[in-house]
Amino acid sequence: MTLFTLLLVMVWERLFKLGEHWQLDHRLEALFRRINSFSWLRTILMTALCMLVVFLCIRALQGLFFNVPLLVFWIALGVLCIGAGPVRLHYHAYLQAASHGDSHARDAMASELTLIHGVPPDCDEREYLKELQNALLWINFRFYLAPLFWFIVGGTWGPVTLAGYAFLRAWQTWLARHHSVQERLHSGIDAILHVLDWVPVRLFGVVYALLGHGERALPAWFASLADRHTSQYQVLTQLAQYSLAREPHLDKIKTPKAAVSMAKKSALVVLVAVALLTIYGTLV
Repeated sequence: MTLFTLLLVMVWERLFKLGEHWQLDHRLEALFRRINSFSWLRTILMTALCMLVVFLCIRALQGLFFNVPLLVFWIALGVLCIGAGPVRLHYHAYLQAASHGDSHARDAMASELTLIHGVPPDCDEREYLKELQNALLWINFRFYLAPLFWFIVGGTWGPVTLAGYAFLRAWQTWLARHHSVQERLHSGIDAILHVLDWVPVRLFGVVYALLGHGERALPAWFASLADRHTSQYQVLTQLAQYSLAREPHLDKIKTPKAAVSMAKKSALVVLVAVALLTIYGTLV
């Protein structure tokens, strides 16, 4: 059921998910607005509660009407957790602003895309576009690759692990947008995601290393296996940049498009791998 669910989710996400309506991050905003104190314990408890709700829903739907309601629940949750509808709108708005030469709108959309890690101050145009590429690659990881990973490794309880990861992602985005760096630090969200992202970053990092022009990427990937301190963002984007080295880095439109093209290829590789594993009976 994993492969069938993923295929339906990806089709729905590409065709219809172009805004906030089918985004879990948007649905959780009402809860996040009520939170005024921040701690590791609160973050963990909220995530555990979210996972518990999904677990109870699955248990309640198992065996009902030949598991058709359960399948619908899997698909609906997958659509909510996988994909970045609002971010895709920001990306297309950036391309439109760049093509029209509207620097103000372009910078505004770039700020939305680089919300989590930002752009170094006083950087030149080449560095600016490189950081934009990195942000797009990380968005692809956060909203597509990592959720797919947690959905797959969860097996029968894939929606539970997927919901937990998506909740943490939404919480981190909310804190980055509406709260100070200190409050975000107190919440422990970055440290928790650093641990959870370690395996999927290395797994999908090797995909980036093998795509495109990755002669230097594969040795860097082997070096990353023993690295426990570098941020996962830096590990993943460094591997991707090795493969993007021969792509344009001074064109306002071609540069981000190169990153998005590579991100789409990586997602396709993951789906093909899931299909093969399902055919050979490794996944159910």
